[in-house]
Amino acid sequence: MRLSLRLLIFTLFLILGCADIFAAMGPPMGPPMGPPCWPPPCIPVDGGLSFLLVAGAAYGGKKLYDVKKKRNTAKAE
Repeated sequence: MRLSLRLLIFTLFLILGCADIFAAMGPPMGPPMGPPCWPPPCIPVDGGLSFLLVAGAAYGGKKLYDVKKKRNTAKAE
């Protein structure tokens, strides 16, 4: 009971803490006929960032699997 209450309080604190981030206003708009991003030297980081996160998660999962497999073979011997 106490653990679930602590978990609920922690979750509410986390959600309320993130509410400011999602409620923040975006950056000011650029000129109407200008480049699609502002400031002008557009860096295409947004498109590849999701692939980088997925690749990192897959690599971390593989490393955890290897450690778990190595630990299980050490116990068996």
